[in-house]
Amino acid sequence: MANGKPVERPLSPHLTIYRPQLTSITSILTRITGNALIISAVLVVWWLLAAAVGPAYYNIANAVLTSWFGDIVMSLSVLGVWYHYLAGLRHLYFDAGHGLDVPTAEKLGWACLIGSVVLTVITLIIV
Repeated sequence: MANGKPVERPLSPHLTIYRPQLTSITSILTRITGNALIISAVLVVWWLLAAAVGPAYYNIANAVLTSWFGDIVMSLSVLGVWYHYLAGLRHLYFDAGHGLDVPTAEKLGWACLIGSVVLTVITLIIV
């Protein structure tokens, strides 16, 4: 320690050499959709609060939520709700001790991704 020579230690793997796996990507997407749904919930609460306050305030909130920006945000919110729901079901399945092998976990990941898109399209068509 007195000579100030740095200790040579192996470096840990870095993101540039790490290959993302489907299971890690779906886990990250679950966290992202959960946080994005908070923003969507705030917008919906703002809209409802505006309706309770008065017509002038409601017209502003309604103009934002029914604009092209609001349509995109709400459509992506529907996608987020479906994805977060399916990922939650997948995690319940994992918590029961099932599907923990890699092939099954990847199939369930694809099922969450594809299922959320299909259910979003169905929801947007119906609603």
